[in-house]
Amino acid sequence: MAIAKTSPKVVPIPREEVVNARLMHQALVMHFLDGLTQAQIADRLGVSHATVNRLIKRGRQLGLVEIKIKSPMEPLVEMEQRLIDIGGIQRAIVVPTVSDNQHTALQAVGEAAARILLETITDGDTICITGGKGVSAVVAGLHGPHGFDVEIIPATGCVQGKHYTDVNHVAALMAEQLGGLSYQIHAPLFADDAEQRAMLVNMRSVGDVFRKAREAKVAVVGIGSILSDDSSYYDLHPSSSTDRVAIEKSGASCELLAHLLDAKGQVCDYALNRSLVSLTLAEFASIPTKIGVASGPNKAGPILSVMRGRHLDMLVTDEATGARVIELAAAGGLAQ
Repeated sequence: MAIAKTSPKVVPIPREEVVNARLMHQALVMHFLDGLTQAQIADRLGVSHATVNRLIKRGRQLGLVEIKIKSPMEPLVEMEQRLIDIGGIQRAIVVPTVSDNQHTALQAVGEAAARILLETITDGDTICITGGKGVSAVVAGLHGPHGFDVEIIPATGCVQGKHYTDVNHVAALMAEQLGGLSYQIHAPLFADDAEQRAMLVNMRSVGDVFRKAREAKVAVVGIGSILSDDSSYYDLHPSSSTDRVAIEKSGASCELLAHLLDAKGQVCDYALNRSLVSLTLAEFASIPTKIGVASGPNKAGPILSVMRGRHLDMLVTDEATGARVIELAAAGGLAQ
């Protein structure tokens, strides 16, 4: 006996639902792919603005829309967040490493830091700075003159010789670029001993400069390497190059405002630290916005040390240096 086979019953989709689904599809395509406004979509579909708004909202709720942004900046933004996640800074700016030439790479970092500075400052602000190649690159990146009514204040004593180590020279150039006024400090970066240091900072002319530096709204500073052959720290004091063994024994891994710091970002027990004519790190900490600028393969360890000491609010560096900082942090080390 033959057995009759029955076909599954097809339940028709109500016409109204088909119409709504079609309208929703058309509205989503026009809005997200064609870039039309909701008013333009309403006009084309012959429905109300409210209906288009409802269709788009419902389409997103149903998961019919997936938005993906593919940008060449995506890896840099991700790296910035990874640097922030290490701790010690609130913001990171990473620029592409444009060249293996360290000078060219630092120029790009300096220009990025200059843009941040221009976005940050307003008339009446005081900016304190250090000398060094990093801050000099920021000055070069300002491309002034601008019309800011600001004051530029040295955060350290002065070292004459190379133009980038002379904080008075760098301050004067920054003031020229920004359109502001620079103050000059008439004291060396290092005193002969701690007693002479105390005498210098208590002199009225020097004390007034440091008082203004402490009251600064923004600080722009370099981060110095110590253990590399190209370190500019040894340009700052005649005895430092001959005292390199003692510096290494002190546990120094970097310098900030010419203070030698260890791997945790704490001040080392080293004689020149005690005779340093500079803002103390406690004084530096009170400045609301502290921007550190550094680039190069030998700067990754110093950057990580400064981050671990929580001395900065913002770091500006390049992609290759940032990657090395992340690598060192993941390994739990600071070797350069």
